[in-house]
Amino acid sequence: MNGIHDMGGMQGFGPVTPEPNEPVFHSDWEARVLAMNRALGYARVWNIDMSRALVEKIPPHLYLTLPYYAKWFLRLEQLLIDRGLVGADEIAAGHALRPAKPLTRKLSAADVPKALTRGSFARPTNVPAGFKEGDRVRAKNIHPQTHTRLPRYARGRIGVIECVRGFHVFPDTAAMGDENPQWLYTVLFDGRELWGESADPTLKVSIEAWEPYLEPA
Repeated sequence: MNGIHDMGGMQGFGPVTPEPNEPVFHSDWEARVLAMNRALGYARVWNIDMSRALVEKIPPHLYLTLPYYAKWFLRLEQLLIDRGLVGADEIAAGHALRPAKPLTRKLSAADVPKALTRGSFARPTNVPAGFKEGDRVRAKNIHPQTHTRLPRYARGRIGVIECVRGFHVFPDTAAMGDENPQWLYTVLFDGRELWGESADPTLKVSIEAWEPYLEPA
């Protein structure tokens, strides 16, 4: 979707300043939020693209001011409400008001390593890839109202297929519950194609792009 989350190529936000010796967590609550997200993600009540889509819906004034794990916390609250696992009234109250709903898959201590390992999104297919390495392609100038992994700065721009990555779950539909696998490619863009003649002539940018994002150039 077009929103503040898609900040690639946007200007006016100042430089990115790395924090020297940045700790993994700045506060204990951040570690708890990560643990809750991993534990509930392991329950497979939602998928990663559903969770990404909700982060993208955070209003700009909050997205630009909240710390990273605060966004994760807001997302988790909404996922739990949307799936009927908690009520907004229970979150407001700070405790359960009704019996808990059962989960079909729960995280045990022995399963923690699995919860920290991302699964494969590759899927089998007998459908041939539409492009091959070396093909010139144009990223479609699309503006979906729902989740997408195609960055705005690449839309309408011409690149070259650098690598064919296989047949993978399509994030745009997975966010709505339909895996709809598609061919995935690495597409290489010249910096000046993306940013104009003032860009560094040595700059190259690679993005991962699913076939529905691309058309022959």
